[in-house]
Amino acid sequence: MAIQDMTSSQLQLVLNNGTDTSTGQPIYVTKSFNNVKPEVTADQLYAIATAFAGLQERNLYNIERKDSSDIRQG
Repeated sequence: MAIQDMTSSQLQLVLNNGTDTSTGQPIYVTKSFNNVKPEVTADQLYAIATAFAGLQERNLYNIERKDSSDIRQG
């Protein structure tokens, strides 16, 4: 049986950076925050992300969490 150990986590804010004039498609930029404690809950990250989003010039499009884990035999 394999065991997963979460090693790190990252919070990403996806921000709307306008529209591409040639295609009409939205342009997104990502603001990343590293070294997030892996035990932080989704509710806690959401509260932090919305607070950070209020400080941005661009509108918030999405909030993402990227986790990294080590997998080993248990």
